[in-house]
Amino acid sequence: MSKVVTFGEIMLRLATPDNLRFKQATSLSATFGGGEANVAVSLANYGVDVEFVSRLPQNDIADACIGELRKYGVGTQNIIRGGERLGIYFLETGAVARPSKVVYDRAHSSISTIEKGMIAWEEIFHDADWFHWTGITPAISATAAEVCLEACQVANRMGVTVSCDLNFRKNLWKYGKTASEIMPELVECCDIILGNEEDAEKVFGIKPEGFDVTSTHGQVEAEAFRSVCSQLMERFPRAKKVIITLRGSINANHNTWGGVLFDGERLYESPRYDITHIVDRVGGGDSFMGGLIYGLRAFEGDDQHALNFAVAASALKHTIYGDFNLVSVAEVENLLKGDGSGRVSR
Repeated sequence: MSKVVTFGEIMLRLATPDNLRFKQATSLSATFGGGEANVAVSLANYGVDVEFVSRLPQNDIADACIGELRKYGVGTQNIIRGGERLGIYFLETGAVARPSKVVYDRAHSSISTIEKGMIAWEEIFHDADWFHWTGITPAISATAAEVCLEACQVANRMGVTVSCDLNFRKNLWKYGKTASEIMPELVECCDIILGNEEDAEKVFGIKPEGFDVTSTHGQVEAEAFRSVCSQLMERFPRAKKVIITLRGSINANHNTWGGVLFDGERLYESPRYDITHIVDRVGGGDSFMGGLIYGLRAFEGDDQHALNFAVAASALKHTIYGDFNLVSVAEVENLLKGDGSGRVSR
């Protein structure tokens, strides 16, 4: 099977330990993470040939970052070097009624000064059948948005399936353009669109009737999102499937988790997981996307299985520290079969 290509920013993640607040912590745990890189690691763990494309500075921290990706089997040969620095994000993990907080330090990162023509997309896509990006990348800078569009257009021309995770981040759109101005042209290139209960509304003004995420009490009704999926397909006719993740937040440690997939005619609904002791929810959506890409390629023609695989994979990610979802196909399939006991495997 051909390879999957993802494109975006990977950052140094500095997190407070043991649910400490920033003002309490005397040390920070250092790992790496970023939307498209997280998807790539998931796919590599499933045995998929996957390539992560980005721009990183020429220094030891970036070398360590590349080494971390390689450790998990992600291809890095098309990461170009240059620019000033690796972006950083600081994470304060919430607990119960206190939400988690993220503070970004990614101004002037290497990828923010990337330019069209720096990446040889035609060469990269010559043995690829899938390209994935997220709404985080075009939010970084005007030139990052241009390169993302360049990649999408080349992928379209070469017959490569294009997927996106809308991933709206209000704190990133700071270069004078809004998501609603930039994202439509990019999403027009996409065959597969993923979002959550807020992304479609924040970016395109599309929302389910009578739905308020703050008053769900942990229960999100799947049928409420049929209209969101339909409206997205009407606006972006290239799209063959629209997927919405459904997170019900009871508190910072206890969420319900599921998803729906719409193919233009039928709305598929996944089983719902009750995740009562969340270890780390950062990267949850990326783990869903990684599972979805794997599922749509491995179970072609069986959208229900693909959706169920994505949700189960992401449910497992909530038990793993860090951005990356370090689970195998067998572990996901075991959960799909109903083995959620957590018994020791000997």
